[in-house]
Amino acid sequence: MDADSKCGRHVDSDYVALAVEVFSMLADATRVRIVLALSDGELPVNDLAERVRKSPAAVSQHLAKLRLARVVATRHEGTRVFYRLTNEHARQLVSDAIFQAEHQLDGTPAHHGGAARADRSA
Repeated sequence: MDADSKCGRHVDSDYVALAVEVFSMLADATRVRIVLALSDGELPVNDLAERVRKSPAAVSQHLAKLRLARVVATRHEGTRVFYRLTNEHARQLVSDAIFQAEHQLDGTPAHHGGAARADRSA
């Protein structure tokens, strides 16, 4: 048995349905922005709201969904609640999705180290 089948990465895996739920949870621009903002460390709701340019109430609703999906966790400090990613996988999923999106643009994506060409005919 290879490493992929041991960790659930095969077509018959019971984890496929759960993976779809993860993608569904991240299929929202605000939640993707929240994951990106939390990639550098934990933040309170007001700071997150400022970074993603949404109201604190809207960010709180998104964080509640991400928390239920175990994408984010909390830490309390007095009356403040700090949010952080529970592990590196959500950050990596979002990074990979951004990299895939960069491939849809003309030229070589920045993540490949080359400068993107503005005009392919040049």
